[in-house]
Amino acid sequence: MKNTGGRLVTTVCLLAALGLALEFRHGGASAAAATATAPAEDPQKVTVDAEQAKQVHVTTTIERDFAPRVEATGRVDFDQDRLAQVTSPYAGRVRDVFVRAGASVTQGQPLFSVDSPDLTQAEGALVGAAGAREQTHVALQRAKGMAAVQANAPRDLEQAVADEQTAEGNYQAARRTLHLFGKNDAEIDQIAAGRKVDGVLRIDSPIAGVVSQRNVAPGDLLQPGTGVPFTIGVRDSLWLVADVPENDAVQVRVGQPMTATVAGRPIDATVNYVADSSDANTHRVTVRAVLDKRPEGIRAQMLAAIAIRTATPERHIAVPEDAVVRESDGGLVVFTTDDGLTFTRRPVHLGEPRDGYYPVLSGLPGHGRIAAEGALFLSNALALRAR
Repeated sequence: MKNTGGRLVTTVCLLAALGLALEFRHGGASAAAATATAPAEDPQKVTVDAEQAKQVHVTTTIERDFAPRVEATGRVDFDQDRLAQVTSPYAGRVRDVFVRAGASVTQGQPLFSVDSPDLTQAEGALVGAAGAREQTHVALQRAKGMAAVQANAPRDLEQAVADEQTAEGNYQAARRTLHLFGKNDAEIDQIAAGRKVDGVLRIDSPIAGVVSQRNVAPGDLLQPGTGVPFTIGVRDSLWLVADVPENDAVQVRVGQPMTATVAGRPIDATVNYVADSSDANTHRVTVRAVLDKRPEGIRAQMLAAIAIRTATPERHIAVPEDAVVRESDGGLVVFTTDDGLTFTRRPVHLGEPRDGYYPVLSGLPGHGRIAAEGALFLSNALALRAR
């Protein structure tokens, strides 16, 4: 009886062990089968839920024309070909200033006057020459009258003629000197007739325009080496001046379209001058265009962002700048999508950005939907999953 009970216990244990072995084998096979049939995650794709998708703005790619161009900093300047820097040709102290900065002036309008010692001396020489001319003329007439009645020797008449000619030459030389000071014939005649010396040198504007700079005041002493008192520029004509890096300047030619953005306003022009040499200090080349008509509100010396189109525009698929992610290795990628939830990472080769868009040179298959704002979020999510 005891042996029968022992055999029963042994049989039960054997059956239990066999059941556990069968269960373990069946469970292990099921797990292996599940592992073999589960799809592997695509390392180039990332899926977000509806809440996360709110952080991603999806847009559609477009086609745009991209023109190769050179960009440079620049400025607006007066037309230097129609600019006059006005100063006194002789030293002296400023007596009066007749116009203010920004005033419009006509050609020949007085700008300022100077008490000039040189002019005083020249006017004094004219007065003396005029007196000597008159005296020798009277003496010559008297000598001629006396010679007519043989009341003097012939050499006295000859001396009177010589004296009169010398006085006339001195007088004409004095007049020419005053012409150099800007005096006209009427003013010179008035000085000679009135025997009055004032020494006031009046400086007139040589052109019609606007006073762009005034650097003089009554009482200032003008002499060689002092600054230019007045600068007169033509109101309507301006220059757009660009300082182009010398590496880019090789692409620039006369006749190419130029666009300058000044105070947020685009201004179109055409390149009409490219300097023959580069600045030795800045290594930049001066390029300019002429604006024959001043745009409203644009003034000389305003800063400008200048772009020069150097070739014919090319058409490319365009993606917004915020759709492009620069990865840690320097590569550029965008994320495409069909449903707005699953995004595919696509490495791309891009050109230079223009007006907020990159031209796609390769890597993007045709038109489609891409992630714009929020593309960086997708890149970070993909990177975290790969860790």
